[in-house]
Parts: sequence; C-alpha cells; structure tokens
Amino acid sequence: MLRKLLVPLLIIATTSGTAVSVAYASHGHDDNNSINRELKRVKRATQQFRKLSVAQDAGYGLLLDKDGIACIDMPDMGAMGVHYAKGAIVPDGAIDPLTPEAVVYEPDEHGRLRLVALEYVVFKDAWDAQHASPPSLFGQEFNSTPVGNRFDLPAYYSLHVWLYKNNPAGMFEVWNPNVTCTPGNDDGQGDDHHGHHGDDHAGQDG
Repeated sequence: MLRKLLVPLLIIATTSGTAVSVAYASHGHDDNNSINRELKRVKRATQQFRKLSVAQDAGYGLLLDKDGIACIDMPDMGAMGVHYAKGAIVPDGAIDPLTPEAVVYEPDEHGRLRLVALEYVVFKDAWDAQHASPPSLFGQEFNSTPVGNRFDLPAYYSLHVWLYKNNPAGMFEVWNPNVTCTPGNDDGQGDDHHGHHGDDHAGQDG
C-alpha cells in the first residue's frame, strides 16, 4: 500500500502547480551564512548518492507515476528528473535535513543518471498532528499539495533542493530549466513532454 502511495508522490509536486517559492536572497546576511553552512553539511552527507547503486543500497527505490513514467518534465519550464525515494521514512512525520526522502537524477545522453537534487517530503496529517505550522528547511517553508490531487493521494508537504545542479529559477524551485528528460534534443523536451519510462534508467550509476 505504501509503495502505491509513494510511486506518484514526488511527481505530483512537479505537476500540481501549487508550489510557492520563497526568495533565497531575501534572507539577511547572517541567515544566509547559516543556511549555506547547513547546505554544506547536507551536501557532505548526501554526495555519496552521486552513485546510484549507493542510494539503492541505502533504501532508495525508483518512483514511477501512474503511467509508468520515471523522468518528469514540463513544457517551457524544464524538468525535475528521475526520483528515487526512501519509502520507509516518508510516512514517519519527521524531516531530517541529512536524510532526504528522495534523491533526484537527470539522465545524460548515454543513459546514465546524474544526481541533481534532493527532495524532502512529509504527509500533511502526520506533520500537522505534531506541529502548529508547516515544515521548513534552509529558510524555506515547504510547498503544500492538497488532497484531491490527480493521484488521489493524501495531502503532503514537500521541498526541492537543487544542490547538485544549478537552477536559474532558484535553489528551491520545483522545476529546473537546466534539466531535461530528453538529452540531445534541441528543445530539451520530449515530443509528449512526459519524460522517460522507468526501464530506461533503472540501475544506472551517476
């Protein structure tokens, strides 16, 4: 049952249109220094997942949407990439910056996956039962996806962190214009703008 919920979970955040960004540059100098230190800690803890097999050994598994698609993109906005989620910790109602619920990869022209981002996810009911306000990390409040979404999942909070590939739209934005699911295409998007199926990427090391 959990697997059924997790398969589309991170994908919805890319298609719901409910994401609200908070400008990273809006924080004061001291706050930015603190955030940068925390991001460095996170990078030290997660850079091992540049190698996909290490992420898999740590319990991260490939996520597919309801159509069996693994790599998610959006016309004129860029892409998210291929998500690997650690299903054991998604429903725990907790957020640990050093242990993201998902790691996100971009396929290259040779079919290899390169780590580009982290994603933090927590079910809304589980979080709200213990907290008076939405979760936040790195000075950013999480995005909220309500019940009634296209996958009929419970409401949840999520935050993307583009720690391994520059995102000109912003470090914490949902979509990255520099990421593509169709490497080698001039326009950076597939014909149907839906990305690749899971079999295209599973088992490749970044």
